Amino acid sequence: MAQHEASDARDDELQGLTGRRVDLILDAVEARDTEALSELLEPLHPADIADLLEQIGPVERRGLLTLWSGEIDGEILSEISDSIREEVIDYLPRHVLTEAVRELDTDDVVDILEDLEVPQQEIILGALEMVDRVAVEQAMAYPEYSAGRLMQREAVVAPMHWTVGEAIDFLRANDRLPDQFYHVILVDPRMKPQGYVTLGRLLSSRREVKLTEIEEESFRTIRASQEEADVAYIFNQYHLISCPVVDDSDRLVGVITIDDAMNVLDEEHEEDILRLAGVGDESSISDGVLDTVKQRFPWLFVNLLTANMAALVIGQFEATISVIVALAALMPIVASMGGNAGTQALTVAVRALATRDLTTSNAMRVVRREAVVGLLNGIGFAIIMGGIGWIGYGSAMLGVVLGLALIVNLLVAALGGILVPLTLNRMGLDPALSSGTFVTTLTDVIGFFAFLGLATVILL
Repeated sequence: MAQHEASDARDDELQGLTGRRVDLILDAVEARDTEALSELLEPLHPADIADLLEQIGPVERRGLLTLWSGEIDGEILSEISDSIREEVIDYLPRHVLTEAVRELDTDDVVDILEDLEVPQQEIILGALEMVDRVAVEQAMAYPEYSAGRLMQREAVVAPMHWTVGEAIDFLRANDRLPDQFYHVILVDPRMKPQGYVTLGRLLSSRREVKLTEIEEESFRTIRASQEEADVAYIFNQYHLISCPVVDDSDRLVGVITIDDAMNVLDEEHEEDILRLAGVGDESSISDGVLDTVKQRFPWLFVNLLTANMAALVIGQFEATISVIVALAALMPIVASMGGNAGTQALTVAVRALATRDLTTSNAMRVVRREAVVGLLNGIGFAIIMGGIGWIGYGSAMLGVVLGLALIVNLLVAALGGILVPLTLNRMGLDPALSSGTFVTTLTDVIGFFAFLGLATVILL
């Protein structure tokens, strides 16, 4: 039955990891039908299989790996999320793991090793050939999140004096070339990169042409000690495909390709989003209950403390609220509008800092712009809510108080949304990590204080 349904899935040309295919895969796992399982998984891209392993539960994942472990290859292993990779490796037979890691480039092996415990690292290192093991261990000696960890040691190099014909003959005769490469790096006798040639220019040029005559203008190098966030910026800013990595003596030690740089860029964006939400920088739907609680509880606790600060401000105006009960219904509007406006400005600022569009040279201009935006939005909503306060509650002065409080809080929110991340960044702290808490606290406290303070002065 499972085989018949698997055939139907293929005949219906289900593309990718559809819900229907996942259901059939889980049915095949439950029935322990290896043939049907293979038929369902065979058309999938390694990234889809990695997604499947992340989406299903631990019991189903173990059953699938038990039946299909022999087909897990290096590409699938490198695509699996860090949160479950260690679990998957534990389930794989030693010979399967050995074959899988031997297929990978050194940068992919390093990426896997970084998140594993020492015993598992030793298992993977022991599976590598000696040359590859030495290369991986050298890469692991570089600081975490550095270009040295990100690079692959396999690079295609040629002496500067070679011609196109000599380079092509070398490439054809070499059986240890990387699976994917984009440039032939030109080096001097001391192995210092001096330029590079794209494969397209190489193949389209005459054999007698010197390599130095067709080298690319985009050539630059990256130091192995540079942070990987800087690497991602350089690739994105200068539209690079690959880039040589050099040591402190400017000698070639590896190369970084665009896929690795873009992975870093994606991880940076994901990390910023998760940190802005206060759920940790590595949170995943694959995490267990206790791990998720540990990630979220600290920031919820901080939020609890800041909420108590806002409650303390409200408590100072208890007498005013008891006289004018309508204030209790209206004051959440002021705080909520400020919180949303602050989040808007904060999100733009954190993103601009990450992409280096917001710098010390243009910071004041951006601050002035946000202040004007906050003021104009405040005036617009003050007119709207002032009218509602007057018509809905029969008090023109209540409308005036509500409008003035909105102007104050939206102006403060706009300024806080830009100044808080700028200040944290200047202090060397990650603006995505705690800016949201500071901005929310600021808008809540100022919003309640402005509204209730103005009401006390004007209405009583």
